[in-house]
Amino acid sequence: MRLHICAVGRIRSGPERDLADDYLTRLARSGKSLSLGPCLEHEVDERKSSTIVEQARGLLRSIPDNAVVVAMDERGDMMSSREFALFLERMRDSGAQDIAFVIGGADGLDQSVRDAAQKRMSLGAMVWPHKLARVMLAEQLYRALTILSGSPYHRD
Repeated sequence: MRLHICAVGRIRSGPERDLADDYLTRLARSGKSLSLGPCLEHEVDERKSSTIVEQARGLLRSIPDNAVVVAMDERGDMMSSREFALFLERMRDSGAQDIAFVIGGADGLDQSVRDAAQKRMSLGAMVWPHKLARVMLAEQLYRALTILSGSPYHRD
């Protein structure tokens, strides 16, 4: 199952880009044996999409056809890392070819994106800048793979 991060904004070179790339590279290496990955990033340019409605149109266009859509939303379900790993495993085992995690810009996600999602997921009760949310999601995707493979990376 291919993984997609569809997000408003670009992460330019710097510490956030380095961290995201590190986790996505790790995921690409370890995910093959589990039929998970790679994880592709789709960025909606916030300079060309200044309103939340324009951003929503760009995000919805970036989602692959027939993908399971997960809206990253602070009002969404909170899962433990182990629960998240099991969610990914269930999606893969149910035959999903693609799963798209959608991250909004500074004003969050338009209702049209939330409505298009099969699941809403939260990274916690706090609101995170979209750059950090992407890094945290990339790390949790990698962590989920390590949980499913039995690697000692995750400790609970």
